[in-house]
Amino acid sequence: MSNKKVFVLEEDWIRQPKCLFDKITVSFYSIICFVMSILLVLIISTSTVMRYILKIDLYGYEEWIKIFAFWLYFMGAAYGSFAGTHISADLVHSYVKEGVLKRFLVFTKSLITFGVTLLFTWYGYDFFMFAFRGPLGTGVAIPKTVAWRIPLWTAYLSVFLGLLSMSYYFAWDLAKTTKELFAGGKKQ
Repeated sequence: MSNKKVFVLEEDWIRQPKCLFDKITVSFYSIICFVMSILLVLIISTSTVMRYILKIDLYGYEEWIKIFAFWLYFMGAAYGSFAGTHISADLVHSYVKEGVLKRFLVFTKSLITFGVTLLFTWYGYDFFMFAFRGPLGTGVAIPKTVAWRIPLWTAYLSVFLGLLSMSYYFAWDLAKTTKELFAGGKKQ
């Protein structure tokens, strides 16, 4: 019998927060994701029990579900962009050999990702401000949900904050890939 390890878990493939800003924001993302997950499970379970066992309806729960889901999705996306675990169809790392071409393709991917995220961050800001100020920009006639009259900006804020955080971390990724491209692949 050999002493070889059958399975080795590498924990350093997920970026760890180092500076105070990252520690605070990652803690915020984690807490929001945890709380929203618990609330979503509780509300959906309660609704199911009330509807199919007690034969009564939980009034307007869909509005809460949508708001909590927005917060869960966009804070999860912000955490994924921080940790480098966001969804991507990155075939470059798998199929292109180390060298100038690979570094250039990774840089191009980072540049496009950052550019598209900035565009959506701008849209997210407009989306949030429309809901916060109302259609006339005066704070009158603020869009609200139908049943509970919850201001829609509460959900749209998560979109803007999530995209803003993603832009911030993708900017760091772009800076890193730019450095690697011009340094010839040497880690700085």
